[in-house]
Amino acid sequence: MIVPRKVAPQLQQRLGEVPAVVLLGPRQAGKTTLALALSEGRARGAVYLDLESERDRARLAEPELYLPDHFDRLVILDEVHRTPGLFPVLRGVIDRARRAGHRAGLYLLLGSGSLDLQRQSGETLAGRVSYLELGPFSVIEAPEPVPHDRLWLRGGFPESYLAVSDGASLRWREDFIRSYLERDIPQLGPRLPAETLRRFWTMLAHHQGGLLNVAQLARNVGVDGRTVAGYIDLLVDLMLVRRLAPWHVNVGKRLVKSPKVYVRDSGLVHALLGIPDRDTLLSHPVLGGSWEGFVIENLLATAPAGVTGHFYRTGGGAEIDLLLAWPDGRLWAIEVKRSLDPRPERGFHVACDDLSPDRRIIVYPGDETFPVAAGTVAMPVRMLAAELAGA
Repeated sequence: MIVPRKVAPQLQQRLGEVPAVVLLGPRQAGKTTLALALSEGRARGAVYLDLESERDRARLAEPELYLPDHFDRLVILDEVHRTPGLFPVLRGVIDRARRAGHRAGLYLLLGSGSLDLQRQSGETLAGRVSYLELGPFSVIEAPEPVPHDRLWLRGGFPESYLAVSDGASLRWREDFIRSYLERDIPQLGPRLPAETLRRFWTMLAHHQGGLLNVAQLARNVGVDGRTVAGYIDLLVDLMLVRRLAPWHVNVGKRLVKSPKVYVRDSGLVHALLGIPDRDTLLSHPVLGGSWEGFVIENLLATAPAGVTGHFYRTGGGAEIDLLLAWPDGRLWAIEVKRSLDPRPERGFHVACDDLSPDRRIIVYPGDETFPVAAGTVAMPVRMLAAELAGA
């Protein structure tokens, strides 16, 4: 099944505007599938090179000679972060192509690392490159009428979500985790045994939505704090973990300053914790944190460019699970409830009194929108995500 991706029109537009587009996303999120589907609609197709393949790397042994032969076709370079030495060459090739009249749609670069790939490309391709992110399926991409509980349980990685059964999905996610632990992460980050890394990642899943305490994590794993901090940085860079920053404003109250940490894909949370099905999930202690992370990730994935996500918490207990900050200064306060009777907590009202947000929303697992208090509405996650995507 081919599922339309929200980012596809933006990708087409960017390729018509700039010489190179970098499509970022974790492994197996569908970057290659999207790139190849897009190339089928181009008059002369595309050249696809997988830079993890020895054969394709050999084709690029002399990139100054190879790439100019394809100025009239889109060249897709997959896993481009594996060859950082290619970026200075691309700069010269792009400038040469511009002089020959080819100003847009030359290169589509696919990569699994965010910060490092942006640094590598930004240092050499400034003014020549645009960035887009493709994550796992969101609630507005997952095919209806499948209930969102399936997306929540299995997560949004295409192979996991579209698997023939929950058991097959879980096996795929377990293999995915193993490949990251045994191959990808050791190549990029701290040299720790795979079992230590798994224990660390599992602790993050147990702690889903909790405040980041590097010292405590380091003690639990048995390594130093610098190693833990570096490992979290790497998981954030690989778009597997999200650090949700606190919102800072002078309200005359003591504010929590540590970020909250989430494993970004709910299916990976459940695989790390050995949760095979919905019934087990509904009785598991991670239920609330898993649902909160699922909602937050979907809303941030569908929010317009420029909208940033934060949380707000004071020492006195005032709290907003997700605060969406718009470029024009508007604030949307969002509380996440795993209940069909989603009444806001007192702390949410107090926090809203502190910040005076433009909208107050309770996201819950139902199907209808209705008021729950003065100025506060309850909304299904799919409906709010669709509204954000259309904003």
